[in-house]
Amino acid sequence: MKRTKIIDVLQDTQYGKTVDVCGWVRTHRSSKAVDFIALNDGSTIKNVQVVVDTAKVDEELLKQITTGACLHVTGTLVESPAQGQASEIQCQAIEIYGTCGADYPMQKKGQSFEYMRQHAHMRLRTNTFGAVMRIRHNMAMAIHTYFHQHGFFYFHTPLITASDCEGAGNMFQVTTKNLYDLKKDEEGKIIYDDDFFGQQTSLTVSGQLEGELGATALGAIYTFGPTFRAENSNTPRHLAEFWMIEPEIAFLDQEELMDLEEDFIKYCVRWALDNCCDDLEFLNKMIDKTLIQRLESVVDTQFVRLPYTEGINILQEAIKQGKKFEFPCNWGDDLASEHERYLVEEHFKKPVIMTDYPRAFKSFYMKQNQDTDDGGSVGYKGAVAPGPTMQGTDVLFPQIGEIIGGSVREESYDKLMGEIKRRDMDMTHLWWYIDTRRFGTCPHAGFGLGFERLILFVTGMQNIRDVIPFPRTPKNAEF
Repeated sequence: MKRTKIIDVLQDTQYGKTVDVCGWVRTHRSSKAVDFIALNDGSTIKNVQVVVDTAKVDEELLKQITTGACLHVTGTLVESPAQGQASEIQCQAIEIYGTCGADYPMQKKGQSFEYMRQHAHMRLRTNTFGAVMRIRHNMAMAIHTYFHQHGFFYFHTPLITASDCEGAGNMFQVTTKNLYDLKKDEEGKIIYDDDFFGQQTSLTVSGQLEGELGATALGAIYTFGPTFRAENSNTPRHLAEFWMIEPEIAFLDQEELMDLEEDFIKYCVRWALDNCCDDLEFLNKMIDKTLIQRLESVVDTQFVRLPYTEGINILQEAIKQGKKFEFPCNWGDDLASEHERYLVEEHFKKPVIMTDYPRAFKSFYMKQNQDTDDGGSVGYKGAVAPGPTMQGTDVLFPQIGEIIGGSVREESYDKLMGEIKRRDMDMTHLWWYIDTRRFGTCPHAGFGLGFERLILFVTGMQNIRDVIPFPRTPKNAEF
C-alpha cells in the first residue's frame, strides 16, 4: 500500500479506511491493555496517535518502540475520542525500520539550544527544529514566487571569485596548492601561476557586483544562494556561511528601492502567516509568545523612512533623557544593533528604513547624495549632515536590527572612479565591473537580505545558529 503522509492523514475524514504511515516515535506510553504511540514524519508539527491493542502485538516488539525509533504502521483511520485531534489510527500491524537506544541524544526533554547544536545532525527531528526548517522552506518559496511574479529573473552568480565586493578582505581562500610548499616571489608574496585558476581566488562574500551586470542586461534580476564571510564573529547574529537574497534593478531610484524593500519583506511575512500557521502557533507558544502579534504588526504598518542624521539626533536626545548605550552614536559612527533596535522597538515601535548614511563607512559603489566633498547636506526636517552622505536604504527590524542593506548604485564612471581613487582601492580584478559604467551605463539600485536573519524574525528564535541546519562559525565546521 502507498504510504500516506501524516499531514494528509490528519486532514482525512474517510473513517474506516486502511492507511499506511511511516515516521519516528515522539512518545510511547502504556495504559492497561492499550499502548499509545505518537508518530511524526516531518510533514507537520502535529503527531498522529497510533492506538495499539497489546494483546495483538508481540510484547518484545513493543519493548523496542522507544523515542526516536522509526516505524511503519498499517491501521484503520478512526475518529479520535480525545481532545485536540480529529483522527487516530487503530493499529493492525507494526514494522520497526530502526530501533533507537537509550543513548539517543534527543531522548530527554528540556535540552538547551546550546546542547542541541552539539547534536545538530539529530536536532532536526525535534518539534522546534522541524518547525523552523518547514518555515525556512516556505520563506524560500515566498522569495522565488515574489520575484517571479514581479518580473525578476533568477540569476546565478559565482561562488568562486577573484574580487572582494565589500572590500573588507574577510574571505575564505580557494586553492589547490600545497600549503606546505608555496611558491613565493622575491618579496615573499605567493605566486599563483601553478594554482587551479592561475590567480588568488576566494569564496564570494556577495553576488552583488555580478548581479549588477545582470540588471544592466535583463532589467531586473535576483540572486539567492550561499555567501561566505571569514569574520571571527561569535555573536547570535553572525555566520561564516549564510544565504543571501540580492535583487538588482535597472532604472530604479531611492524612493522606488525603499518601496520594493518594504513590499518584498511584507510579502514574505504574510506568506509565513498564511502558509505556516501550525508551526507559527507552536513557536508562539514555546519560543516567543508575542511572535504572531509581531509578524502581523509588520504586515499592517507602514515603515518609517528615517535619514541617518535624524536618527542620530533621536539617539542623542535619548541619551540626554537618561538612556544608556554601550557604544557611542555620534554623527559618523556606524550604528550598533542596540541603536537600531532602540529606534525600532522603543522610539518608533515599527520597522524603520534608514537612509543617507555617511560616506565613511559605506561601500565604494553607493551613489553619493548631492553634497560637496567637503561640506554637508540638508536632510530630514532640515537636519544638516556635516559630511557627504550616500543613498543607502537599510531596513531595521524589531529583535533583529538590520535585516536589509541596500542602496542606489553610482552609475557615473567618473564619480565611481573618483571614489575608488579616494579610497586607494586595488581594482585589478574588477575591470569588468568598471566596464558597466563605460558602456551604456544606467541608473540602478539593489539590496541584500540575509536569509537567516529573515528566518530569525519569522520564527522568533534568538540565535542565528538555530535557523540553519548546520551552522558554520569560528572553530565549528562539524556535520
